[in-house]
Amino acid sequence: MKHLLNLLAAVALLVWGTHLVRTGILRVFGANLRNVIAQSVGNRWAAGVAGLGVTALVQSSTATALIVSAFVGQGLITLPLALAVMLGADVGTSLMAVVFSFDLSWLSPLFIFVGVVLFLSRQSNPIGRVGRILIGLGLMLLALRLVAASTAIMTQSPAVKALLGSISSDLLLEITVGACISLLAYSSLAIVLLTATMAASGLIPLEPALGLVLGANLGNGLLAVLTTAKSAIEVRQVPLGNFVFKAIGVLIAAPLVAIWLREVRPYVQDAATMVVLFHLCFNLMVAAAFIGFTQVVARWVTLWLPKPDKTMVAGRPHHLDPTALATPSLAISCAAREALHQADVVETMLVGMLSVIRNNDLRLAEELRKLDDHVDELYSAIKYYLTKISREALGEEESRRWTDIISFTINMEQVGDIIERILIDIEDKKIRKGRNFSDAGMAEICELHARLIDNLRLGMSVFLNGSVRDAQKLLEEKARFRDLERAYASTHLNRLTGNTMQSIETSSLHIDLISDLKRINSHICSIAYPILDSAGALAPNRLRQAQLADGA
Repeated sequence: MKHLLNLLAAVALLVWGTHLVRTGILRVFGANLRNVIAQSVGNRWAAGVAGLGVTALVQSSTATALIVSAFVGQGLITLPLALAVMLGADVGTSLMAVVFSFDLSWLSPLFIFVGVVLFLSRQSNPIGRVGRILIGLGLMLLALRLVAASTAIMTQSPAVKALLGSISSDLLLEITVGACISLLAYSSLAIVLLTATMAASGLIPLEPALGLVLGANLGNGLLAVLTTAKSAIEVRQVPLGNFVFKAIGVLIAAPLVAIWLREVRPYVQDAATMVVLFHLCFNLMVAAAFIGFTQVVARWVTLWLPKPDKTMVAGRPHHLDPTALATPSLAISCAAREALHQADVVETMLVGMLSVIRNNDLRLAEELRKLDDHVDELYSAIKYYLTKISREALGEEESRRWTDIISFTINMEQVGDIIERILIDIEDKKIRKGRNFSDAGMAEICELHARLIDNLRLGMSVFLNGSVRDAQKLLEEKARFRDLERAYASTHLNRLTGNTMQSIETSSLHIDLISDLKRINSHICSIAYPILDSAGALAPNRLRQAQLADGA
């Protein structure tokens, strides 16, 4: 029992070490890895090589699948090229299994010692994250040595020898078991290395070990499908297409296991080498056989998972992909895209508000007020999503972007609330009482409204691109809008002295409306402050004065 517990602990340590390496590399090189993939997909072969290189570094084809899926969801790469990346990613995983199959146990104490020193001394910067990677590598090598030691002891037990002697190969069962274990371990690499070590120790016969390897590959593909099950359709298409490749590959390779074993065994005596070599050959075969069929499989997947109609706001894609949280830079990008979607909804409300004022449209007013609930829901979802991103894993620039997104969504949520209150006032004080603004008053409202629309679009551009020049222009618009609001309030009072009946009836509403429009503009222009502050283009006292002016 003790030796079995030691074996299970060693397996858990192997899985944990793989997790540390994967998450550590994604945190240190996440943005660069995304750039490598995005810039290396000119054709299927280049995409395959990019997938191989990135996955060899990350040591997880599942992590690569999540990155590439997000790219497809953003429209940065096409589905066929994404599938080619995944074929290369599977080869990259199998190459790392070959590397770890060598006796590198002497590196384990060195990696762990250096990794702990770096991690404890510099936790909050990239050096500390590199230390985390080294700790993970050291734990993986240590775990493989512990697995070998535990299985060597267990194979000496008479009970285990009797059990091994009674095992007859059932390929379907082995594939099923391998897939289930790979799902539980969240790493096909860990399972392949575990299988190779146990085969070398004699705990598992060689032919069942190859069946487990096939199952681990199948489970790895299924894991990515399950992980993205709640994501947007475009994101789910890549893992499904990759799973199709793996499933067809397993169907082809399963009957050939015995033949491959018979042909290769005379040349390779070591059982562990046989296992990792079979894993590499399987993925090379799948990549070579299907690299020319990515277009075909992409069409299949598109038929199985058709893209939804996005003509309505509710049909817009949901960008807060939970699978991207493992890569902070990717998660920040997802949150920014959802924030822009929130701003699109606010723009819809703002544009429709003028139609309500002009045409006394109660039905449109009700629809626009319902949109404010959608804006609030988006704000809550974005805020909650951002809180799940590890702040320790963010660099200085990403931390600044995190704050910018929070600030932007707060401003958009408050703009939505103001528009809702304006619509309620218009309904109660204008439409239901049958009142109208004077022609001059309506012209002033239209002028302010047009400036608001322009400023909102400029603010969205500033948020997206971070342009200091556009941010300065937006801040200048704030001063112009304030001056214009004061001028129109003054002309309205002049109309009152002329006893204009329409102006008298709508006086309170008119003054409140242009004041609310100024408040909306202040929230929009607040988008510029973080950009200018981070660029050093905004004096601290100017920032405080502006914030006080907003509060006033």
